[in-house]
Amino acid sequence: MPTDITCRNCPLRTAPPFAGQEGRTLAFVEAFRKDQRRYDAGQTIILEGASESPLMTVFSGWAFRYRTLSDGRRQILNFLLPGDFVGLQQELDAAATHGVDALTGLVACVFDRRRLWTLYEDFPRLAYDLTWLCAHEELIVDENLVSVGQRRASERIAMLLIHLYKRGSALGLCESGVLNLPLGQQHIADALGLSLVHTNKTLRRLRLAGLIELDGGRLRIGELGQLQRLADYYGLPERPRPLI
Repeated sequence: MPTDITCRNCPLRTAPPFAGQEGRTLAFVEAFRKDQRRYDAGQTIILEGASESPLMTVFSGWAFRYRTLSDGRRQILNFLLPGDFVGLQQELDAAATHGVDALTGLVACVFDRRRLWTLYEDFPRLAYDLTWLCAHEELIVDENLVSVGQRRASERIAMLLIHLYKRGSALGLCESGVLNLPLGQQHIADALGLSLVHTNKTLRRLRLAGLIELDGGRLRIGELGQLQRLADYYGLPERPRPLI
């Protein structure tokens, strides 16, 4: 990220999915931000069990949040894209109950966790924005739980691909209807509670049916309406999201 990008001239603030702040609130966000960090693909951003973890907004790149069991099995909780706020999923001053790894090279704006109380005390609208972001993420986790509990494999994968494609498209990450999707089949399997073999076979069936094209990390959806009907998933109506 160029060093001259500030909160005031951040390109995400003018991107269609987001509703940014102005005036005194934006000045506080600028002061709240303490650092910009770069991470390599595959690098751990938040270590499970760490006593101190960053509070950050993803500026560019992809990451995922996950938990692992003692035998190494991993559950991916959600995927993180530009504009996502990371770090409020744990209790203040408590050890992180989840990990976050970078899927691609990633740049993040890091905030001073110690100033959260000032945010809640002096900037109620900003505090509401944080609450909204947490509630929105909970809705995503709820949808994933419905998938794991009730949807068949083809429906689960269709739901995930629709969700990521729509988010990527809103962020301007699609080119000629194609989204660069940096997920491997193991990531999809770990997000949806499927085996790698079952994931591979299901993706092949979706491709043969003409519903998706997925090759070399490039995703094109053949007929969105048909894929939505298969998944019984249409997503929530789009509205401007807060950007911290």
